[in-house]
Amino acid sequence: MTLLEYGEEIRRRRVEKYREYDILMDRRQSATTLIIAGSKAEGLTSWAESDIDLLNVLKSVICVEAGVDLHSIPDYMEVYSMDTRVYPGHCRMILQRPSSTGVTLCNNALCDDGQGNALLSSSLLLDEFSKLKYYVGVPLERTGPSLPVSGIYGLNIDIVPAINCQCPGILQR
Repeated sequence: MTLLEYGEEIRRRRVEKYREYDILMDRRQSATTLIIAGSKAEGLTSWAESDIDLLNVLKSVICVEAGVDLHSIPDYMEVYSMDTRVYPGHCRMILQRPSSTGVTLCNNALCDDGQGNALLSSSLLLDEFSKLKYYVGVPLERTGPSLPVSGIYGLNIDIVPAINCQCPGILQR
C-alpha cells in the first residue's frame, strides 16, 4: 500500500497537511470556519484524486437542544432551538434569539412556519451561500446540501454550509 501512496505514514501526513490547510483558510475567513471533510480529511485520497468536501461553519450562529441555558451563549451569536420531532436524523431550527448585531447569513434564509415561528430554511441558506463571492470556481448543479463548484486546476469542491449544535442530551443517548 505504501508503494501506491496509501500506507499509514502517507495517510497520517495527508491528514496533518489538510489540518494545516484548514488553519490557514480559517485565518482568511471572518464569518465562517472552513473544515476539509470526507476522504481528504481521512487522508484516503491525494490532492487531485477526488473532489474536496468543505464544511463552511458559521461562527456567529448556534443551534441548541431544549434545556441548554441561552444566557450562557454570547449576545453576538444568533441562537436557534432544535426541534427533533421530524424525520429521524433531521431537525427543524427555530429562531430563539437574533444576534445583537442583527447581521448573519441566516437573515434571508428565515421563513414563517404558520404559527409565528421563524424557521431556518436549508434551501434558502444554500441560496445565501451561493451569493458569496469568495469561492473561486464555476458553480455546478446543486446536489443535496452542498454547493458544488469546479475550482482551480479542475478540482471539484463540494461546499456544505454548517451550523454548530449544542446537543449534549442527544449525544448522551
